[in-house]
Amino acid sequence: MNLIDAGNTFVKIFIDGKISGLSPKEFLKFSSKERFYFINVNQNLNQKFKKHKNFINLKEYFEFKTNYTGLGIDRIAACYTIKNGVVVDAGSAITVDVMEDGFHKGGFIMPGINIFLNAFEEISPVLKTYFNSNLDISKLPNSTSDALNYTIISSVINLIKNISTNQNIFFTGGDGEFFSRFFTNSIYDKNLIFRAMQMVVKKNFNSF
Repeated sequence: MNLIDAGNTFVKIFIDGKISGLSPKEFLKFSSKERFYFINVNQNLNQKFKKHKNFINLKEYFEFKTNYTGLGIDRIAACYTIKNGVVVDAGSAITVDVMEDGFHKGGFIMPGINIFLNAFEEISPVLKTYFNSNLDISKLPNSTSDALNYTIISSVINLIKNISTNQNIFFTGGDGEFFSRFFTNSIYDKNLIFRAMQMVVKKNFNSF
């Protein structure tokens, strides 16, 4: 089974269990005669997908219960296999959604790590820094770099804690594994979205 998860920063391609990643610009040159099933949130790639008749959009095939207006297909796919719990997709943006008995209760969106870093630098060049994944957030920062990293990490963690209570938290996305370390009730699944896509394909297409 061939799958494509097209985001704003990366396009992940799943071919027979193997995953590769392309930038959106690189993906514009990607071509294949094989059938691919895809989800896409990158508006700049819409024409690319329309040109390939062997690329099948799964968006309309997801049966998903929610009262949320305008929920993106990426968030729907991330939550699709979860009956109860909090789903965190930590990529260029970080989305947090709550599932209860198979119903999407709601959720929120916050900046991803790189967006935080870029925002600090835009305020002032002296606030330009790198991401420190080894920062000890149990200690009060004593440098500007540590202060900025402390703000990023603590903001994300505390918002997730506030909404998760004692529920299981399912992490995915490029920074999902990093944030999952701060929670005892966390499960990291890098293939969470692809597993949902596989379920939808098997349910709706006779070829599998």
